[in-house]
Amino acid sequence: MDGQLLLALLLLLLGASGLRGQGPGGPEEEPLEEEKVPEEDGILVLNQRNLGLALRAHRTLLVQFYAPWCGHCKALAPEYSKAAALLAAESAEARLAKVDGPAEAELTKEFAVTEYPTLKFFRDGNRTHPEEYTGPKEADGMAEWLRRRVGPSAMRLADAEGAQALIDSRDVVVIGFFRDRQDEDVATFLALAQDALDMTFGLTDQPKLFEKFGVAKDTIVLFKKFDEGRADFPVDEELGLDQGDLSRFLLTHSMHLVTEFNSQTSPKIFAARILNHLLLFVNQTLAEHRELLEGFGEAAPPFRGQVLFVVVDVGASNAHVLQYFGLKAEEAPALRLINMETTKKYAPVGGGPLTAAAVATFCHAVLSGQVKPYLLSQDVPPDWDRRPVKTLVGKNFEQVAFDETKNVFVKFYAPWCTHCKAMAAAWEALAEKYKDHEDIVIAELDATANELEAFPVHGFPTLKYFPAGPGRKVRRVRPPRAGAGPPVTQGVGAGPGRGRGLLRGARSPRAGRGGPRWWGVLRRTWRPSGDRVQKH
Repeated sequence: MDGQLLLALLLLLLGASGLRGQGPGGPEEEPLEEEKVPEEDGILVLNQRNLGLALRAHRTLLVQFYAPWCGHCKALAPEYSKAAALLAAESAEARLAKVDGPAEAELTKEFAVTEYPTLKFFRDGNRTHPEEYTGPKEADGMAEWLRRRVGPSAMRLADAEGAQALIDSRDVVVIGFFRDRQDEDVATFLALAQDALDMTFGLTDQPKLFEKFGVAKDTIVLFKKFDEGRADFPVDEELGLDQGDLSRFLLTHSMHLVTEFNSQTSPKIFAARILNHLLLFVNQTLAEHRELLEGFGEAAPPFRGQVLFVVVDVGASNAHVLQYFGLKAEEAPALRLINMETTKKYAPVGGGPLTAAAVATFCHAVLSGQVKPYLLSQDVPPDWDRRPVKTLVGKNFEQVAFDETKNVFVKFYAPWCTHCKAMAAAWEALAEKYKDHEDIVIAELDATANELEAFPVHGFPTLKYFPAGPGRKVRRVRPPRAGAGPPVTQGVGAGPGRGRGLLRGARSPRAGRGGPRWWGVLRRTWRPSGDRVQKH
């Protein structure tokens, strides 16, 4: 055989064997096209080999990275399967998939998965820039989130009949009136509509619809079957449409002027981003209490967007709310206002009937700084100083903590806090060790039932050391993690300023953070455990 021909054949064979399965990016790890991606309960089961095939086969794909041992993943699993079934029943284009994260370490590294469950949305086979899923964790919400990304997030409205039908179909409907559908403000509007899943959106550029609904310029109109019936948000002709401003407007005006607090309404109350909440505590089983609701509602309109009016039924499962405000059910009817930023609470001064005028006067007085906030305090227990660990409350805190002759070490705790419970034995041991030192006081204070004027407590447990001497000095001490740092019973000094060595090198646990805000109390009570992402 000719030498050149043999060389050519060898090179051809070498190329065929050595380059088979390679692409421009190196060795190809994807399976042959004939291989099918396995499914479980309508969910694609992905791994390093078949992810590329799934991305090519499905234009839109929501992928859940999970761990078999993760409790939140187990809670999400039935909702995820239900969402897949809902989309399959509609013959929707979007598909759901899952990846066993611990078993597919290369994929978790590629997509920067640091916690379970993590969900990512892939579009048009784009493997490098998936969208992080931040939507609901229940089936209907997940399905709707996908629908609004696969299809239009707002219905195109061409005539009055279609517009009216949309308005009549829901309690809250938002319609964007834009002269030019190619304007960048339209893109902003549609982007917001993708994630505002609790509202239905429409879009029109038809002059006859502008005329029918009395719209003269580009405007977003919120139609609702309660209160004012309608709220308009004109687009600024110079600055354009700001998505954050529109989001706040829609959230504010989609809520009732007066909202009854329960597990269904609480998420919107917490998300409203209204600085002040006014709560009317009533017993809905009593006719004389129900009569107060009319006057409460009459006072609300001038304060929309500034004060959120909320009704709390003391006869329902709202004991946590009552406790947070220092109230008992038999004290209803009662009015309280809380500033969500400072967590300061206010109560009307004096008695008198809760009329619309009285409610409005109270709001104006608080907003203008004429009413001082009140602080919660339990009564001082008769035996508060008889145990090694002294019991402090709001009423005796300053007298004890700022005693210039004493070095005082205080644990601020919450009864429900697991870290506080874990520390209890060590705290008792510390107190026992120093019980005979007259200048050392080891104490504790329930920060959910007692509030201090000197400083707020924003996490549990919080440890503070008050050294002897003038000046009301306070030192924050970081509580130890399990197995970290010296024991809590070591390093307590007897003289002023000698507490610096306490718990040196220890770190504060993450899980104890979060102050005792009233909405936080209710979130702990009602939020499903699957909504809290478990980090690893």
